[in-house]
Amino acid sequence: MARIAGVNIPANKHTVIALTSIYGVGRKRAADICKSANVAENRKVNELTDDELERVRAAINEYAVEGDLRRQVAMDIKRLMDMGCYRGIRHRRGMTVRGQKTRTNARTRKGPRRAVTR
Repeated sequence: MARIAGVNIPANKHTVIALTSIYGVGRKRAADICKSANVAENRKVNELTDDELERVRAAINEYAVEGDLRRQVAMDIKRLMDMGCYRGIRHRRGMTVRGQKTRTNARTRKGPRRAVTR
């Protein structure tokens, strides 16, 4: 099991798929990383040499991933909340942010139903 960007990536999967287990790396970015590191996408992680793994690590360091990206997203949400804009207020109240309807759905965001007493 190789450790890249502080994450143990699965050894028995293709490189392009295994890299998606890193927060901030999707299929497209994983393919770009493999291309820039000159590593075949269809090779399994346990078949990679130490030199190839180092090239992949160097290619990933060019992007914001894992802790840095999580911190950046949290700071962006905090900035919206401090500004008091519509999206920030919705974040603060724990409601949907992107214009979804909340009359019937949105149970994941709003939490369990509360009984209305009359």
